[in-house]
Amino acid sequence: MRIGVAFPTTEIGNRPADIRTFAREVEAMGYDFVTCIDHVVQSPVPATPDWRSYYTLDNAFHEIMVLLGFIAGATERLGLATAILIGPQRQTALMAKQYAELDVLTGGRVRAGLGIGWNKVEFDALGQDFRVRARRLEEQIALLRRFWTEPRVSFEGQWDRVDDVGINPLPVQRPIPIWIGAFEPPAVRRAGRLADGLFLNPRIKPEQQARDTVALFHEAAREAGRDPSTLGLDVTIFTEGRTADALREEYEGWRALGPTHLTVRTMSAGYTSVGAHLEALARARDALPVV
Repeated sequence: MRIGVAFPTTEIGNRPADIRTFAREVEAMGYDFVTCIDHVVQSPVPATPDWRSYYTLDNAFHEIMVLLGFIAGATERLGLATAILIGPQRQTALMAKQYAELDVLTGGRVRAGLGIGWNKVEFDALGQDFRVRARRLEEQIALLRRFWTEPRVSFEGQWDRVDDVGINPLPVQRPIPIWIGAFEPPAVRRAGRLADGLFLNPRIKPEQQARDTVALFHEAAREAGRDPSTLGLDVTIFTEGRTADALREEYEGWRALGPTHLTVRTMSAGYTSVGAHLEALARARDALPVV
């Protein structure tokens, strides 16, 4: 199991030196990867009363691809994952180009985590149709893989049409692994049918809901003629209020479900400085097994 960290995008601030320090320190601690979340615009008032109410203009969100490019330049081996990027609100060819460039400049350290999003405000601001986002993502996945493996592509889809074009340079990974972030059953099944891995919703714990979700993911993969053992699974542990024993106990709970990746998340724990985030991550790294 590879162990990484969730970049605390809404809490790290805007100083380049702090972001650089964070990336270099987590790499030095021995973490394997960093994940980043994606929102382009936010509303001044919450869209919903649940956990999504956090995504307002009161919280800064660094642009995900530019941020990962900056982190790439500050590190040498740290894996970089979008967890997740909202694919259907973006142009597919441009996404393909951005991911490929990031993969080239990092020597193949990228995972393309994609999702359909939940906030219509963002789709409206970016000129995209919120209603078709699930179907569009499926089409995008097919086209992305072709852009990442073929020097010349012709494609006729419902939303994307390209005629004998390609991207240069092609990525190191051909194709770049595509993971899907999901928690609703149709999206989990989509991941099983189409993706190389599943980012399990961070708020799901290694209990019945998690077991049911992973079972659904694997069932959908088998129905599509795929071997679930070849697919990745990324789960999350929060540091908030957790002792070393509690972190190890949750790690063991997750391990029973067979994840390939585990993400340690410090956001929303009340830390008020980059140093506090790093101290929590250092404690977590010491508490968790070296794998």
